[in-house]
Parts: sequence; structure tokens; C-alpha cells
Amino acid sequence: MAADPLRWRLVQELALSDRRVRELVTLIGQPQNLISYHLGRLRASGMVTARRSSFDGRDTYYHLDLGRCAQLLTEAGATLHPGLALDPPFVTAAETPGTASYTALFLCTGNSARSQVAEALSRVHSGGRVQGFSAGSQPKPLHPDAVRVMAARGVDIAGQQSKHLSVFAQRHFEYVITLCDKVREVCPPFSGDPTHIHWSIPDPNAPGGGYAAFELMAAEIETRVTFWLAAIGVALSPFGQESVQEA
Repeated sequence: MAADPLRWRLVQELALSDRRVRELVTLIGQPQNLISYHLGRLRASGMVTARRSSFDGRDTYYHLDLGRCAQLLTEAGATLHPGLALDPPFVTAAETPGTASYTALFLCTGNSARSQVAEALSRVHSGGRVQGFSAGSQPKPLHPDAVRVMAARGVDIAGQQSKHLSVFAQRHFEYVITLCDKVREVCPPFSGDPTHIHWSIPDPNAPGGGYAAFELMAAEIETRVTFWLAAIGVALSPFGQESVQEA
């Protein structure tokens, strides 16, 4: 599926950030109907998923399921030779936990759940090598279900406070990661030309979600954080290994 040159380009772009069709058209330089066709093939294979934008329901964000890709690559390797049935690349111990090597700002609208969870998971899974912060465009109090879902993972975020993104206006970050479609549209520029990444994750506090929605949210963010850490060369801490294996 990924051997097609255009689909490989799509996979490469989606491995970096969730994207809309028009963004992929600009990045890859191919007609929209061709991009949409190949996205459809990737979705049918289970490698790519689609999610309606919470900012504009007429828009769709596409996401590369890296966990599914890892599974497929492992299965392909094992089919070729049993010795190629390798473990997922992110299940490794951190080399030097405790030293912050990167700074990252995680943003969502309310800073009450998604970005708070991402801040905490980036810190514990990196063994302190990522100094994470979080904020929102319309801050709300930390949601009790976000505290509960993280406590179930052995992480206490009860003391974290919601903040407006303007608090970090003059702060330098290597990475700015938006976790909701609405905040992506209003995200201001930050000094130091940080790398911007978008993770389109539904608001767990939407009507009808309940605690189960917070559990799904935390699980998705945990997966994304572990793959992001692998991409920037930060291996998981022993805590991170245990958490991923339990999940």
C-alpha cells in the first residue's frame, strides 16, 4: 500500500502532523482529486483515519495510525523471516533520564484535559528530557475526570493549573503541539520558530462522553506522545515502558 510514490509522500506528511486535504495538496503539489483518491485507499487499509474538524464540520483531518503501521510492518517482516519480527521501536529505555533536552507547549481550547494530559505524559515518558507546558485559548478549571484518568496511570496532575496561551507569548519552545482543531486556528506565533504539530483529538468533555471519553483521549495522547518522542530521538523512561505495555 505504501509502495506507491504518492501514497508514500502522503504517509510521510501524515507521520509528522494531522492534515486537511487542501494542506496535503499544497505540500505534495498534486490535484485534490488524486490526493483524495489515495487517501481513500490508505483509509481502506486502516493505515489512515479521518475525523471531522471541531472548528469547521465541513473540514476533515487525516491521521496516520502509527500503531497500525508498526503492526503491519512487523507482520510483513515476520512473513519474510521470523528473525524480522521486531518489537515496536518505541519500547526502549531512556539513555539519560532526568535531563530536559527539549521544550514543548501543548495547546487546546480549555486547557482542562487534553493539553494537561499531554504535558504530563511527555514529562513522565521522557524521564524529564522533555520539559512540557500547556495552555489554552479559553482556559477552564482542570477537569476532575482528567485527574482521575491520569491517576489510573500512576500520574498525579491534581496540582496542575489552567493557563492562557498568552502567558507563554515570549517563551521559546522547540515544539508547539495543538491538540484541538479550534485552538489551531487561533494559535499565535511563538518566538524561536518552533516546529508546529497538530493532533486532532476530540474534546472528551463533549455531551454524552463521560469518563470513557477521557480514557479514550488519554490512550490516544499516550500513543501519540510515545511515537513523537521516538521521532525526536527521546527513548521512553522505565515508567513509559511499563505504561505502554500495560495499555
